Amino acid sequence: MDKNRTTPPEHSLWRNWRGLSGWNFYFLAKFTLLWFGYLNFHALPNLVFMAFLLMPIPSLRLHRWRHIIAIPIGIGLFYHDTWLPSANSIINQGSLLASFSAPYLLELVDRFINWQMLGVAFVMLIAYLFLAQWLRITVFTVAAMVWLNVVNMTGPAVALLPTADSATAAVTTPANGATPVSSQPISNGPPTNANLTANLEQFYDQERARMTAFPAALPSDAQPFDLLMINICSLAWADLDATNLRNHPLWDKMDIVFTDFNSATAYSGPAAIRLMRASCGQAPHQDLYQPANQQCYLFDNLAKLGFKSQLMLDHPGMFGNYLKNLRNDGGLQAPLMSQAGISNELSSFDGEPIYNDQELLNRWLGQLQKGADTRTATVFNVIPLHDGVRFIGANKGADYQPRAQKLLDQLSNFFDELQKSGRKVMVVLVPEHGAALVGDKMQMSGLRDIPSPSITHIPVGIKLIGMQAPHQGSPFEIKTPSSYLALSELVSRLVDGKVFTAPNVDWQTLTQGLPQTAAVSENDNAIIMPYQNKPYIRLNGGDWVPYPQ
Repeated sequence: MDKNRTTPPEHSLWRNWRGLSGWNFYFLAKFTLLWFGYLNFHALPNLVFMAFLLMPIPSLRLHRWRHIIAIPIGIGLFYHDTWLPSANSIINQGSLLASFSAPYLLELVDRFINWQMLGVAFVMLIAYLFLAQWLRITVFTVAAMVWLNVVNMTGPAVALLPTADSATAAVTTPANGATPVSSQPISNGPPTNANLTANLEQFYDQERARMTAFPAALPSDAQPFDLLMINICSLAWADLDATNLRNHPLWDKMDIVFTDFNSATAYSGPAAIRLMRASCGQAPHQDLYQPANQQCYLFDNLAKLGFKSQLMLDHPGMFGNYLKNLRNDGGLQAPLMSQAGISNELSSFDGEPIYNDQELLNRWLGQLQKGADTRTATVFNVIPLHDGVRFIGANKGADYQPRAQKLLDQLSNFFDELQKSGRKVMVVLVPEHGAALVGDKMQMSGLRDIPSPSITHIPVGIKLIGMQAPHQGSPFEIKTPSSYLALSELVSRLVDGKVFTAPNVDWQTLTQGLPQTAAVSENDNAIIMPYQNKPYIRLNGGDWVPYPQ
């Protein structure tokens, strides 16, 4: 035996590299979810967490305590890496969640479980346990983590996901060659955090300068008419496609259809405020709950011109302080039309009644015909398409397609009744937001915490009833990116009512140069913005990342 040979001491750190053990599966599961686009992966915090797990500790007892401490850290980091609502969002929405009925909560839990991904996780677990008998999985896990951090230095890791090629940037120009007022920022340069943030700030700077100019008074030969805005909760183009209702006869009855209209939000309260403040450019989400310039309030502008404001709801308006927001932040003080005697066969997710829309519209029309008001402006908010709606006495949510079919049928029939009434009415059908019938990699179906393009891309239609020269043929389509300011501008162009008695109407000229608005959408903790024809998202004030396609 060589007495001069040195033996490393037992406490030498190199003897205490124990690997990641079961934490390998934790990171491998994250890598898989990242590849499929289900994670907003934060590379550096995960690398730090991995280093904490790998750090050699001589004491076996301390090593075991480290694993115990790592469990809640790992769970929190995993949640932080998902697209799920943030802790702040859950806390802020806590009172609303508490009002959900038990059957609806169970329905949401069932939707949340992705059985396909659970199957993939089970197969991965078996494969890991099998291969770990011969391979040091830690080496591959660490290599993958280091690679993700290196490539993330040049851009967000989510950009590594396989996505469809995005179209090249282009400037949208109307067919008639006009140059509309536009708030679409110039998006030059690579999509870095600095460039994307500057692009958003430029957008809002341009929006602050935009406002609809209503006339100070109506001309002496103005024609009286009624304005009816039907504000439908949970109806987007994606929902119409999912239920095969894009070609419903109602759309053929429209005179004008906006095919690229952005609701700018995925929740009812902010949508109502934005509609009421349609006469100004798009405001940031936090500014919706601050006083605005008096000229921003669409119904106030109409009231100054002799339009009596009216309000209809097919629900009590209590959930989410909807009615309170409409009055305090939307500036609409009109009394709520009575719902007494109106039947209801549906109830909302919180158990409140949803009244029959056909009966409410008929009551509104009957009161107009009996009353002496020649000019009225009414907003009618309807919610039978909201998630979680069920028939009275049922525990299971009612299917969306039959509800949407019935609502569109009712509206189509009401258009016919309006035609028979002889009144001149401008009907504006403008949904609040979509229903998220089909979920994506960021959100399960029904969840709207993130205002994704499929949720905010809504169908908006306008019908002028009682015209001397009604529109013939298919609806006139406005294909440029639009939002509420375009609606306000169109109302201001028609406010004198002369279009109803004109011997002919040039629809191209009527809609020429309407304000264009980039499809920027916001909820409390999320912003989505197009940049070079590709959507980007920022959550909770963090970094911008491409929206997973």
